[in-house]
Amino acid sequence: MQLHFTETGQGRAVVLLHGLFGSSDNWYTVAQQLAESFQVFALDQRNHGQSPHSEEMNYPMMAADVDRFFTARGLERAVVIGHSMGGKTAMQLALHYPQRVEKLVVADMAPRAYTASHDKIFDALLALDLPRFQTRPQIETALEPDIPNPVLRRFLLKNLGRDQAGAFFWKINLRDLALNYWRLREPVAGDAPYAGPTLFIRGGNSKYVQPEDEPLIHEWFPAARVETIEAAGHWVHADRPEEFLRVVLGFL
Repeated sequence: MQLHFTETGQGRAVVLLHGLFGSSDNWYTVAQQLAESFQVFALDQRNHGQSPHSEEMNYPMMAADVDRFFTARGLERAVVIGHSMGGKTAMQLALHYPQRVEKLVVADMAPRAYTASHDKIFDALLALDLPRFQTRPQIETALEPDIPNPVLRRFLLKNLGRDQAGAFFWKINLRDLALNYWRLREPVAGDAPYAGPTLFIRGGNSKYVQPEDEPLIHEWFPAARVETIEAAGHWVHADRPEEFLRVVLGFL
């Protein structure tokens, strides 16, 4: 599988990995700032953005996708930064292909298993009969009862496209994402810990990384440090981009 990506800047390589329902576009602001000092690659993971679709999806496969991206681009190693689902892909890459990862940054995700928290989103999106809608506002209104947060609705609707006839379709592989969602909640693991420099950044208002997660973080990533950006939620790099960049650049 050849992943779609954007590339900007020059210097040491940095690879950015987005979260569930996202795409490489989610990193635009961070990528532009990092590109002042680095060669930045923002990837669409499988079943997202413009990357190929697949019925199969788990973290070993997604880490292998990134490893093949390195080979295709002639990259030996890079700084790898991942958010949420992309954070787990980044962790899995570091555990399975440690020679690829110069430094690891994980945004608001721990290596543990997570409970189902997106089932209502999947149900709402799958229930939409897209061909009957003419405009995006109509779709947003239809989603409002099940997804009342307007920021979340508009984020999800970034995954809409139109075909040549003007009909809406999902750019994400919604059906297979839903079928594989249980795999995306699984923990990451490897044959040995990743000993390289590692930074976990958690949002102070997020529950994704708790103090009780730190022993497992240090078990798999013994050189890791955990930093908190206060007044940031799960989307820590979007909520507080300047502070996120300050922490990341200090680490790099």
